[in-house]
Amino acid sequence: MAYPLFLKLCVFTRQHRGKLIGASSLGLFAVNVSYHVFPEQTFRRLYQGWSKGVPVPLSDKLHTLFQDVLKDTRLASSSFSPFAAYGFQPVSAGVPWLPSGCLIGIPANYNGTMEDGVGVTDRLLVINGEEVDWASEPGRRLRDSLTFSVNAQKFSLAREAINAQTSGPILQASVAPLCLTSACVSSVALKQLLGLYSGPILLRGVFNVLAVVLGFTGYFLCSDAVSQWLDYRSDRRAAAVSKAYAQGGLEFYEKILTRNRLLRGIMGEQGATMYAPSGNVFPKHKLRMKHAPYTSRRERILRALEKQQD
Repeated sequence: MAYPLFLKLCVFTRQHRGKLIGASSLGLFAVNVSYHVFPEQTFRRLYQGWSKGVPVPLSDKLHTLFQDVLKDTRLASSSFSPFAAYGFQPVSAGVPWLPSGCLIGIPANYNGTMEDGVGVTDRLLVINGEEVDWASEPGRRLRDSLTFSVNAQKFSLAREAINAQTSGPILQASVAPLCLTSACVSSVALKQLLGLYSGPILLRGVFNVLAVVLGFTGYFLCSDAVSQWLDYRSDRRAAAVSKAYAQGGLEFYEKILTRNRLLRGIMGEQGATMYAPSGNVFPKHKLRMKHAPYTSRRERILRALEKQQD
């Protein structure tokens, strides 16, 4: 009973494979891009900072800072909406030229300065089940790594805004449907070229399994390559705004690397599995690297600064 149904399914997919591939690719793109089309309903609910059961409002200081960044990068302020996010680094979602615009999450530690540490020391941070003592030597060093200068803050916000303005989220969401279409079309073409449609169905099944494996491998490689290229592009364009932004970018990645090295020591064995001795983050999957290494980003900005000085 199952075998005749399987044969009918094979015939149906062969007759309508073009429409099925198109519908699958469009559906996959819609799923991937929905996070950026409806950022208020998805992204903001996930990253919104909360305090005592209510959303944390963004301070006037950070509102002004973000408007200065948009002015420096010549981006339309009406297309971007900042909000107070949890964590210690800016996050973003959305595309400025869509009706929903782009949301930029700014962490509370951006309120502080090297002198007062506001936004860092007034937060409860638990590592390995123990609260961080900000008055201790490791706590002071960690606080310093979480407190950025104005230039570093501007650079980090500019790279998020520039990535959104240059359609970074759309490019990233397009990888999966393009890989799916390429894998399906090339699979059909090869089967026709090799004459597998007139051969045993088992042989076609083995070929399809190999095509699926190669398709997933190609997707992972392409997705990681595009993600890293977007990271480098955003850094390069943000650093090109001015020399101060480039210096801020260098500081931003230096402090991220310092923070990760500190966490590696504080967290013990768990930290050694998460962070490299250099401060880079180990990928969750050994065969994948979704984001460019922080050391590589820092080196590229350093080279850009040296060229500006020459």
